[in-house]
Amino acid sequence: MSSIDSHRTSYGTLEDGGQQTARSTSVDLGGNEHFERETRKAVRKIDMMILPVMTAFYLLSFLDRANIGNARVAGLQRDLGMSDHQYSVAVTVLFIPYILSEIPANLLLRKIGPSILLPTLLTVWGIIVTLQGWVSTYAELIVLRALLGAVEGPMAPGIVLYLSGFYTRKELSLRVAIFFSAASLAGAFSGLLAAAIVLMDGLRGKAGWAWIFILEGTFTIVVGLLGFFLVPPSPEKARFLSTKQKELILYRLNKDRPATSPIYSRFSIREVVRSITSPHVLLVATIFYLQGTNASGIALFMPSIINQLGFGANESQLLSVGPYAGGIIVTLLSAFFSDRFNTRAIPIAMIYSLAVAGFAMYLGADDRYVRYGSLFLSVSGVYASTPIIYAWISNNSEPHYRRATSIALGVIATNSGGITSTWLYPSKDAPRFKKAIIINLVFAILVMVVSAINSLILSRANRLKREKRFKILAPYLERGVGESGGGMKAWTELGDRHPDYVYTI
Repeated sequence: MSSIDSHRTSYGTLEDGGQQTARSTSVDLGGNEHFERETRKAVRKIDMMILPVMTAFYLLSFLDRANIGNARVAGLQRDLGMSDHQYSVAVTVLFIPYILSEIPANLLLRKIGPSILLPTLLTVWGIIVTLQGWVSTYAELIVLRALLGAVEGPMAPGIVLYLSGFYTRKELSLRVAIFFSAASLAGAFSGLLAAAIVLMDGLRGKAGWAWIFILEGTFTIVVGLLGFFLVPPSPEKARFLSTKQKELILYRLNKDRPATSPIYSRFSIREVVRSITSPHVLLVATIFYLQGTNASGIALFMPSIINQLGFGANESQLLSVGPYAGGIIVTLLSAFFSDRFNTRAIPIAMIYSLAVAGFAMYLGADDRYVRYGSLFLSVSGVYASTPIIYAWISNNSEPHYRRATSIALGVIATNSGGITSTWLYPSKDAPRFKKAIIINLVFAILVMVVSAINSLILSRANRLKREKRFKILAPYLERGVGESGGGMKAWTELGDRHPDYVYTI
């Protein structure tokens, strides 16, 4: 970093319900060593105060969405008299409102405020999950699953967008990995918890699968209510940061993404259109779809897959823990190195080679223990890549509403893959599930191919921006801005297309 001696900063912000209000502050940031030391302290505070809360939110999101797989093994499908087709419909119906709610919610996140929207969503879906414990018909389950999708959908893109307002682009992958590792943790925890809860079968006339929904939903409600007191809306309003630390965080965000400040980023439908027409956004969305098909199939059907290998119902719940636990380790390590070297495409391809190996091993093996062992590779490959993919789509989209749309579009693609996965594992295909595994293997290979294509496109875009820098900025320089980068107007209108904005590859 260049010299920061006596550097003073000024920021605009949005206050009072989104009305544009300029507020300027000036803080002496001191020298390089002091700046770096104080910045690290501020970032550590954010890590300690925000990341655990977001991790808990996402863990519950994943747990409450996927626990229907544990409930199925515990007797849900049998007790409600559902066919395999009806069970697939019950799983699929969640994804439709889930997908439809994501872009609108992400565009509204700044207006409503994450400190209100995220805890409200968590509390409401906790109530819905709890009510699933009282269903007695297939129709009731369908209605509740659809409602659950509508309120759960905004959580994942909302968390990524929220965190991107606290961390620089280079730091985001590891932080997403930390909260996303909750998905692997939820998978492991779900099996252990379900195995314990099922022992309550018959208590107060409720089946074991019903208690899975009731207890997990009740816990979600409690965490959701606590969230209203634990989620700061922005760095400026984080009570755990000092005034100087707030300025340091805002300074580094502004340096990393000059159009970060809300005063320069009003909602415009043009930014939504620019997001969904950007080739690099569409390619990463394609990766999300392919990865989502892999991940949702594993999340929703892992207990069933293990059960069909010949293991008992409760044993299957417990055996599902191991692959997820391995996935957590790979997720955190891969994200650390992705941030360390500020690269996305290469880590995604390397990690997904594990998934390719896992699916191929399952497809070619006859021994049930070898097939079970292959799940360690496929789970690690699929889940560990997800935070890096999230970071990739967030890193290369600016300003705020373009980034909000891009992140939501990626999650929509993921859950479209989820819809695909719900139809790949009919019981009649057990225990090999040949069709599903072949599709997963092909999709895993395609993730690697599309990642390579996107990296080439981004490299070319960076080169063209360097070569045509003056031409791109000419309209802004002609307006008499008097700044070499075209001023804030250029950053606001061009966003990630600004020649000084280097795409992360």
